[in-house]
Amino acid sequence: MVDSVATPEPQLLKPGVKAPVAETLLTPRFYTTDFDAVAKLDISANEAEIRAIVDELRADYNRHHFVRDDEFKQSWDHITGEKRRAFIDFLERSCTSEFSGFLLFKELSRRLKKNNPLLSQAFEYMARDEARHAGFLNKSMADLKLSLDLNFLTKSRTYTFFPPEWIIYTVYLSEKIGYWRYILVNQHMQEHPEYQFYPLFRKFESWCQDENRHGDFFKALLRSQTKLWKSWQAKLWVRFFLLTVFATHTMTVFERASFYEAIGIHPRKYNNRVIQETNNTSARAFPLILNTNHPEFFWRLEQCSENNLKIAAINKSNQPSLVKLFQRIPPIIAIAWNMLQLYLIKPIDTETTRGTVL
Repeated sequence: MVDSVATPEPQLLKPGVKAPVAETLLTPRFYTTDFDAVAKLDISANEAEIRAIVDELRADYNRHHFVRDDEFKQSWDHITGEKRRAFIDFLERSCTSEFSGFLLFKELSRRLKKNNPLLSQAFEYMARDEARHAGFLNKSMADLKLSLDLNFLTKSRTYTFFPPEWIIYTVYLSEKIGYWRYILVNQHMQEHPEYQFYPLFRKFESWCQDENRHGDFFKALLRSQTKLWKSWQAKLWVRFFLLTVFATHTMTVFERASFYEAIGIHPRKYNNRVIQETNNTSARAFPLILNTNHPEFFWRLEQCSENNLKIAAINKSNQPSLVKLFQRIPPIIAIAWNMLQLYLIKPIDTETTRGTVL
């Protein structure tokens, strides 16, 4: 059993429409970028690989996969209590994340159509996939008598500006960690079908292949830009983004441990496996990866998570705002200290073994 935060009852915008969760560092974010700079990217150094991936995206192998078959056509009122609340939270966060990707990719496709048609096509196909995922997740929420107003989300969410380089790093990691999250749940469900309480889980095997193709595209795009993997600045940024993505994943999994326990997955083992596999996969794109075998690596990630849970408990307390402010300082400092110690762990150079990385 892993300590977690009890999932709150869903709040409503109006009957049947769920109010979006409050924006925090752990909730999926909406991004914008310098579209003109993306349009000017010179991809000639890796254009053949990019074109091959665009051809795969065009083939749309999953166009017939996301179909709500007869298995969905039943009452789901038997999913109750914490299990229901945790599942709704999982669906909302997943839907919001996919919808965020759709908005970014759709705008990139529109803005790049004139000056960089190949990249425009790629983003158009990925936007198609993300919209399909978001719609399917939202319909799953509707089975539980709730849904998200995606139009409201579009207008109400704060958009975070990231330069193109950061977008490439973060989306690559997001897609690859998404692949491992889905495929490991799928493998678990195949081994333990007694935990498959809703048919969405049967869609994860093909679903994660979309995530994998998207990640492959961003890997090819990243490798076309020498400055994103060959400079000393790139190596510092790679360490930073790997660490922040892994820390965020750890905090999210432990904060929502009740969902994973409801489907028979041990949160700690799952989190560690997702991070290790994503880290190893990242060796294909990045000049270095983190040393997840270091004895302090996962321990310090969990220290970050424990302090995040303390902050969540403080935020929910009935203490005056000023008292909460001072109470949050020690756990915030503890998170920052552990993140710094993790950043300083010597990484693993992947460029020296580039020819042997699979």
